[in-house]
Amino acid sequence: MSAIHQNVSTSLSASTSTFLAHNNLKSLRPSHVSVAGRMSAVVKCVATPSAEKTAYKTNVARNENLAKLQAGYLFPEIARRRNAHIAKNPDAKVISLGIGDTTEPIPEVITSAMSKRSEVLSTVSGYSGYGAEQGEQKLRAAIASTYYAGLGIEENDIFVSDGAKSDISRLQVLFGSNVTMAVQDPSYPAYVDSSVILGQTGMFQKDVEKYANIEYMRCTPENGFFPDLSTVGRTDIIFFCSPNNPTGSAASREQLTKLVQFAKENGSIIVYDSAYAMYVSDDSPRSIFEIPGAKEVALEVSSFSKYAGFTGVRLGWTAIPKELQYSDGFPVAKDFNRIVCTCFNGASNIAQAGGLACVSPEGIKAMHEVVGFYKENTAIIVDTFNSLGFKVYGGKNAPYVWVHFPGRSSWDVFSEILEKTHVVTTPGSGFGPGGEGFVRVSAFGHRENVLEACRRFKELYK
Repeated sequence: MSAIHQNVSTSLSASTSTFLAHNNLKSLRPSHVSVAGRMSAVVKCVATPSAEKTAYKTNVARNENLAKLQAGYLFPEIARRRNAHIAKNPDAKVISLGIGDTTEPIPEVITSAMSKRSEVLSTVSGYSGYGAEQGEQKLRAAIASTYYAGLGIEENDIFVSDGAKSDISRLQVLFGSNVTMAVQDPSYPAYVDSSVILGQTGMFQKDVEKYANIEYMRCTPENGFFPDLSTVGRTDIIFFCSPNNPTGSAASREQLTKLVQFAKENGSIIVYDSAYAMYVSDDSPRSIFEIPGAKEVALEVSSFSKYAGFTGVRLGWTAIPKELQYSDGFPVAKDFNRIVCTCFNGASNIAQAGGLACVSPEGIKAMHEVVGFYKENTAIIVDTFNSLGFKVYGGKNAPYVWVHFPGRSSWDVFSEILEKTHVVTTPGSGFGPGGEGFVRVSAFGHRENVLEACRRFKELYK
């Protein structure tokens, strides 16, 4: 071997060993090292395939309750299909009337309050760190006096949070895995999914599209979207949303009186979701606490998301009256206070400044203008589907239009609309088996997009 050849080979061997040692690549072994020509010093390293390694696994078992969940959560699944459609049709103008996400700017009277709060955080005198887990006392008092005036709900009954959806999960933690629950069918999917995760249910039964051990309270056009309580079994917890997501229907005072009486007779607790109360246009109750006796059997969750455009800001509250007690007489509010103190550090102080602005006279006026805009969108959508001969529900007291496609799979209708009009809606079956055959159309959208979507609907179904 020449001196040059020998030096190159030695140098290569040393550098390869150094590389392997440095990178701990034990599976990489040069099977052949050669020098192409006496002076070129071109080297080829051929890696020998190693035996396939099995990924390391811990000895921790997966939460069996999470394994019960079916597919993905509804709205991420819709987003996945929307993104796939965009990838397939990159030049299409896709309009989203699916997920209930607000689109219009937050009123300036509200954002200016958040901006000022943000700015003072950069000063020594204005800085604040952790706040009260229950929310700032001034905001709690303002929420109580604004939304529960004369209803016996006081500021210390209010727990400010980062949104109603977050509170729904905290309430499930509060109640634990041993309770039974009932839910409207169809209804907001977070109620059912959080119940599954907490271990309150049995397995999913594909033949009926339901989870075992959940009482599904069927809500249909035939019963005015209020369940026949004479057919509903007794449960510990009753989730009830009015105005309802997805059907857009609002329960009447008479209906809610029946619900409160039903809960009293069964010793149940109602978790009342009033996130769309500001959209009520008639004399339907905006709070469960308008019903006599409700404070003994109900608590209420609500949010600024659909009032002020706070879907990204994140601010809501839960009202738990002192009168609401467990079977042993212990106040429910005291346990919820422990939950928030343990699991939550309080809502953003900047968001809470926005919340205070929301419930000021100027803020309330501004929120009504935003809500009014979305209600105009709703009327446009309702008129469109009515003109096409569809049975249409909702739209009066909520920003959702519930359109009936009898005899058809709601996912098939969703796909048809997306593929042929490039408009995203929400399949009704995603809200429970009672939603099959319906599609929810959201009124959250820029006006020009709503008008264009309705033009496309007319082209498709004329």
